[in-house]
Amino acid sequence: MPLWTGRFQKELSKTTNDFNSSIGFDSRMYREDIEGSMAHAKMLGQCGIITQSEADEIIRGLSFILTKIEEGKLPIDMEAEDIHTFIEGELTKLLGDTGKKLHTARSRNDQVALDVRLYLIKRTAELVERLKDLVRVLCGIAKEHTKTVMPGYTHLQRAQPITFAHHLMAYAQMFIRDMARLEDAKRRTEVNPLGSCALAGTTFPIDRDITTRELDLAYWSRNSLDGVSDRDFCIELASALSIIMVHLSRFSEEIILWCSWEFKFVELDDAFSTGSSIMPQKKNPDIAELVRGKSGRVFGDLQTLLTVMKGLPLAYNKDMQEDKEAIFDAFDTVKMCLTAFTPMIETMTVLPQNMRAAAAKGFINATDCADYLVGKGLPFRDAYKATGMIVARCIGLGKTLETLELSEYKAICSLFENDVYAAIELEKCAFARNSQGGPAPENVSEEIRRIISMIGDGENG
Repeated sequence: MPLWTGRFQKELSKTTNDFNSSIGFDSRMYREDIEGSMAHAKMLGQCGIITQSEADEIIRGLSFILTKIEEGKLPIDMEAEDIHTFIEGELTKLLGDTGKKLHTARSRNDQVALDVRLYLIKRTAELVERLKDLVRVLCGIAKEHTKTVMPGYTHLQRAQPITFAHHLMAYAQMFIRDMARLEDAKRRTEVNPLGSCALAGTTFPIDRDITTRELDLAYWSRNSLDGVSDRDFCIELASALSIIMVHLSRFSEEIILWCSWEFKFVELDDAFSTGSSIMPQKKNPDIAELVRGKSGRVFGDLQTLLTVMKGLPLAYNKDMQEDKEAIFDAFDTVKMCLTAFTPMIETMTVLPQNMRAAAAKGFINATDCADYLVGKGLPFRDAYKATGMIVARCIGLGKTLETLELSEYKAICSLFENDVYAAIELEKCAFARNSQGGPAPENVSEEIRRIISMIGDGENG
């Protein structure tokens, strides 16, 4: 039976009930609903709004219901309007009139707002751990490849020599920022709306500090209108999740390129690839492609939340029921992607020889050639022009900077000597870039150590 019967003379039509119902997606919050109700009951008892024995009886009843649900002995009734109605109904069946006292000084508006916050706080912490797992995998692979030279790219054109470790740790930085964004958004989710009631608080002598402490939240909402109508935390979390998907999608794009025959920098494990229904030679990077595709789904969830909230007057409106499916889907999708993506990266085979061969082409040591001339006293712009002429000469002769004869170098600039070949050697070019944040092996190794000390090794914290 709906919680709002009394005013209405007619029974709700099935069509309206089905359209109005949210239990199909909010039933996942049964634990949070019970936790919030137990804290509320404790507060009611301590404040003398109900007797302490009634509060204790309600808490025991709620604990019993939670146990039965989790043991599979109490199936959630999908005909109920929502999870809140279902649990309160079960409590009333169990305790009679005492169960009906639970909703004193509370509305579904502040109850729903609390449940969503409690649920997302847990899910956020879970995703932070999954991101840590991915970063640990990246650090583990990077540790083995601090001297594996590969071409760095701009405009998807070979640009300068870097190392595979340096490239992977760029993604580690992205995912660390993602963790920070989630943690920061979580702090603004840890707000207790209980006590806001429908929109204007209550005349009962409640103590919001009690429920805030019981639920381990940071503070209670400072305005009752805002307490029930705020969904900024959903939007902010969806934004952080969208940025995670941007990073996963960019990484997926590179994996897709790298495992193609045109690059062949890595090979995905058979367990994380699929074949073709007609072409027996194919090995497709389907997981990376799906992650790339699912990014659009999460972006859509964010757009849904922004659109739902953009025109709503204060306080609660039924439109806000649409927040849950969007934010739940965003969390589910990101979790699913991380669950598949991390082991795909962990099990892939790195092919250093192919990376080195690609780095040998494309004149990616041209900047180092120009820097060589600067070291000989030539102004950089003149050195840049001379190096450009040398590259053009190499192209015309079908040579590389490493194979071009010294006489050809000297024909363009007399400052070139035999030591130019050491200066443009690919490993030296990459390893000598030891400026802070650069690809020098010692830099990357130190950054790996710093990150592992920050997030833990997964075994000891």
